Amino acid sequence: MSLSLRQVRYVVEVARLGSIQAASRELSISQSSILAAIDLAEADIGARMFMRRPSQGMRTTPAGERFIAAARGLLAAETEFVREIGSLADRPPRLIRIGCFLPFGPLFMPEVLRRLVARTGSIDISVMEADQLQLRDWLDTGHIDAAVTYEMGPPFAGEITRICKVPAHVLMRADDPLARLDAVPLAALAERPHILLDLPQTGAYLTSIVDMSGLGRRISFRTRSYDTVRAAVEAGFGLTILNLRPMTRVAADTPDLCRRPIADPLPPPNLIVIDPYGDRKPRFLKEFIAEMHAMFRELGPRRFAVAKPEEENELLPA
Repeated sequence: MSLSLRQVRYVVEVARLGSIQAASRELSISQSSILAAIDLAEADIGARMFMRRPSQGMRTTPAGERFIAAARGLLAAETEFVREIGSLADRPPRLIRIGCFLPFGPLFMPEVLRRLVARTGSIDISVMEADQLQLRDWLDTGHIDAAVTYEMGPPFAGEITRICKVPAHVLMRADDPLARLDAVPLAALAERPHILLDLPQTGAYLTSIVDMSGLGRRISFRTRSYDTVRAAVEAGFGLTILNLRPMTRVAADTPDLCRRPIADPLPPPNLIVIDPYGDRKPRFLKEFIAEMHAMFRELGPRRFAVAKPEEENELLPA
C-alpha cells in the first residue's frame, strides 16, 4: 500500500465526518492533502472510495466501507503500539528491561530502581539477572535496554558509563585472626581455604588475586550466589574475596562476618552501565544512569566498598 499511516487517518476522518472540509479543520491540514490521500487510497484498492453528494456530503462506497473498517483496525493497532513503547524521548515505555550481574540484584538494584520510579512515575520493570557472558548475549540480541556489571573480560559492545571503582576485599568470620588487621596482605591468604564466587570471568578474576601471592590456593567451596558465599564464610568453610559490599539493611552482613581491604596495590574494576543507544539514549535510560551516579555518590565509598582510607577518594569519578 502506498499510503502512509497519516494518510490513512485522513481518509478515516473524511468517512467519520462526512466532509473533506470538516476533516481539514479537524486535522489542521489542507484539503488538497486530504484529496491526495483519497486519490492514493482509490488507486490502491482499484475502486472509488466515496460518493460525493451535495446534500449528503461524502458517503463511502461498499469498497470504501471495507477499506475504512480495515483502516480503523490498523489505526487501533498503531495506538496500542504507541501506548506500549511510549515516546522514549519524553516518558518511559510501559516495560523497561535492565540486565544486571547476578550479585547486584539484592545488593542495590531495587533501591536504584525505586529512585527511578519516584522520578518517572509508575512503570513495569524487568530485572534480568545473569553472569557476564549472558549479559553480553542479551545486549547483542536486544533483549535488554542496558546492563549493569563489572568492566572485566573482553570489551562490551555498546557505550559504557562508569559509575564507580570497587576494589577487592576479604570477607571472613569476625573471629578470624586476620580480622584484627586494618588491611590483609595477599600472602596471608595463601594456603587458606577459599570460597569462590564462581561465575564466568568473575571467578577467574578473583582467583587471580590470590595467585598474585605466588603461594598457591585451596578452593574449598564454589557457588554462583553472593548470599551463599556469605553463608559459607559464616559456616566456617573459609574466607572469600569480593568487591561490592551490601548497601541496604535488608542485605546487611550478620555480626559474625567481617570485611577488610587488601593491603597490596590492586587495580579496582569499574562498576559500569552498558547500553546499545550511544549518544541517542532514550530519556528513561538517561534517568536510570543519573540515578546510579546519584545513589553511589550519596552512599559514599564506605557504604559500597571496602577500601584503604587513602583509596576512598579515588573510587568515584571526578
